[in-house]
Amino acid sequence: MNATNRTVVVTGVGATTPLGGDSASTWDGLLAGRSGVRPLTQDWAAELPVHFAASAAVDPAEVLPRPQARRLDRTAQFALIAGREAWADAGFTGRAGEEAAVDPARLGAVIASGIGGVTTLLDQYDILKERGARRVSPHTVPMLMPNSPAANVGLEFNARSGAHTPVSACASGAEAVGYAAEMIRTGRADVVLAGGTEACITPLPIAAFANMMAMSKNNEDPQGASRPYDLGRDGFVLGEGAGVVVLESAEHAARRGARVYCEMLGQGLSSDAHHIAQPEPTGRGISAAMQNLLDLTDLKPEQIAHLNAHATSTPLGDIAEIKALRHVLGEDLDHVAVSATKSMTGHLLGGAGGVETVLTVLALHHRTAPPTINIRELDPEIDADVVRDEARALPTGTIAAINNSFGFGGHNVVLAFRTV
Repeated sequence: MNATNRTVVVTGVGATTPLGGDSASTWDGLLAGRSGVRPLTQDWAAELPVHFAASAAVDPAEVLPRPQARRLDRTAQFALIAGREAWADAGFTGRAGEEAAVDPARLGAVIASGIGGVTTLLDQYDILKERGARRVSPHTVPMLMPNSPAANVGLEFNARSGAHTPVSACASGAEAVGYAAEMIRTGRADVVLAGGTEACITPLPIAAFANMMAMSKNNEDPQGASRPYDLGRDGFVLGEGAGVVVLESAEHAARRGARVYCEMLGQGLSSDAHHIAQPEPTGRGISAAMQNLLDLTDLKPEQIAHLNAHATSTPLGDIAEIKALRHVLGEDLDHVAVSATKSMTGHLLGGAGGVETVLTVLALHHRTAPPTINIRELDPEIDADVVRDEARALPTGTIAAINNSFGFGGHNVVLAFRTV
C-alpha cells in the first residue's frame, strides 16, 4: 500500500463523561442503561428555564494537579484527561521521542470543541466588571482559545506533526477524528490523538439553547428528559466531557506489537446549505455524507451492523437521520442495530463525536450495541431497528459500524470503522 493510502487503525481509547471518569466506567454505565443527567444545584440554575444537565461524573479538578488545572479551561482539562487515558491504553508511556517510541515529527493531535473556553471567557468578564482590569488572569487568552485543548494535548505528548482544531458545532469531534485519519492515510503522521471536548454547562449557553427551543425543559424528570426517537421528545440535554482515540498507521502499530481495536475506514462529509440551526427535513445532506463515505471506501451497506446515531432527541433531527439511513442503505434496515447513546450521556456538542467514536469502537470491540433508554412510545416515523432498554450482541465475522455527527450550520460527518 502506498504512502498516500495507508490503513488506519484504532489502538487506544479514553473518555471522561457524565457516566464515568474513564472509558471503562462510561462503557459499563451505557450497558447498564444508566442516565448521566443530574439536577443542577448551583444557585444560578434556579433562574433558568432548564434546571438539569449531564454534568461530568468526575470533576477534572479532582484528577489534575491544582497548578495545572488553574491554567486550563474545563474543555482542555477534559481533553487532557481523556488523552492521557487513550495514550496509556495504546501502550505508550511518557512523551514522544523520550520514553514513548514515537517520532515527535510523526505524532499529531486533533482535538475539537464546538464552543471553546466559554466558561473562562464569562468568568473573566465577570472579574473585569466586578474587580477591575488588573485582576483579569494573564492566562485568559490561552485558556479560552478553541484550539487550547489541541495545543495542550500536543504539548503533553510532544506532538510536532500538527495540532489542529476543526470547529463545526456538534460535528466538531467527529470531524477531528476524520481529519486525524487523513493525516495518517496521506503520510503526514504515524500516530494521532483525536477527539472532541466540551464544557459549557453555564447560564448563558443554557438560556440561549432553551430560548431557541432546542433543549428539553422536562424539569420534572431530568433522567428521562433525553429521549431520542420517543414520540414525546422535546429537545436535547446538555452534557460535558471528552472522548479521545489514538489512531495509528497499521504498519506502525504492527511494528510495535500494539493491540488493535478496529480499523478506521474513513469519513463522509457534506453540508446542508439549508438553515443555520434547523436540519434539512428530508435528510438530503446526511444522505450525501453517507454516500460520500461509501464512495470513498470499500464499505458495503450490508456490512454495516451498527450505527451510533446522532439522535439528539429533537423532533426534526431524529427523523431526518433515519430518512437518510433508509435512503442510502435501503428500506430493509433489519441488519443495522441503531443506538442513541445521548439518551444516557446527554449531548456533549463538540465533544459528542469524540465520545461517540470511543463508544462505536468499543461496540465493535465487544460486539455489543448499547441500548437506547427513555423510549416510552416509539415515534412511528422512526422506521429502524432501535436497540431499546437492553444491550444487544452484534454478529460474528467481519462487520462495520458507523458514527453520525451533525452540527448547526448544516455540517454532516459520518465515520466508519470495521473489525479486524
